[in-house]
Amino acid sequence: MNAHDFEVQLAVASPALLGESPLWHPVEQVLYYCDIPGRTLNRFDPRTGDLKHWSFDPNVACCAPMLDGALLLALRDGLWRFDTQSGERTRLSDAPYNPATERFNDGKCDPQGRFWVGTIYEPRDPALAALYCYTQGALTKKADGITVSNGLAWSPNGRTLYWSDTKAHSIYAFDFDPATGDLHQRRTFASFAHKVAGAALDEYGGRPDGAAVDVEGCYWVAMFEGGRVLRLSPQGDVLREVRLPVRCPTMPCFGGTDLKTLYITTASEGRPAAELAEQPWAGCVLSLRVDVPGLPANVYV
Repeated sequence: MNAHDFEVQLAVASPALLGESPLWHPVEQVLYYCDIPGRTLNRFDPRTGDLKHWSFDPNVACCAPMLDGALLLALRDGLWRFDTQSGERTRLSDAPYNPATERFNDGKCDPQGRFWVGTIYEPRDPALAALYCYTQGALTKKADGITVSNGLAWSPNGRTLYWSDTKAHSIYAFDFDPATGDLHQRRTFASFAHKVAGAALDEYGGRPDGAAVDVEGCYWVAMFEGGRVLRLSPQGDVLREVRLPVRCPTMPCFGGTDLKTLYITTASEGRPAAELAEQPWAGCVLSLRVDVPGLPANVYV
């Protein structure tokens, strides 16, 4: 553990079951994040410490800012426009799957303002999850053949899209056409060792969950059950490991006025009681100051 690792702070003390999909809003300058099984959208203002919640009937997986000031939400039953001021929501698209066995998971906008969102196939086998793109009122499948869609991010020049399958312990990269949103040349960007049956959890490095990219093109990924966040080079090499005081980080995002605060959502759901007793920050949002700023969140247009 290096000296920087002791700088991990508790940003939001209210624990979630499965905190996910943090978004630093580029206009509001606040942090949004979801609690998927808790069925809540959360808004945290670090300037005042104010934390606000909105509850939903279906699971809420992720959100993205919209040009008109609303949020685009991916719920289990489809995509919605949500007005945070009035609480009104309007359906944009039905779910393209059977909501009894599948739901939306990780999602965000590309630099051109299209919304990308993957799914999770809850039975875990076979690999029926997919990646979709929503633009101009149409939802289109763009890739498939995985189980747990995660890790969406773009390179600074917008020509590489990253996408992971958490269950497969693999992160993929595609050549991305900014003009059309077409994907080409899927390849393995990084892969990690699977959990060994019977081995102590401390010996397991975790599996890739959510991610974010900084201005140098490095890919920051939360390693679920590995208690760490990694910074990978554009070639997929590990440049830095940040050990965390919780077992299950889920996703980082860059925030703050300088985009040098790395916010990290975490999970507490289903964890052993002894582990939770030792890790009181499990489920909370953590933060870490970094030297290289991240890319700002893109807005849906």
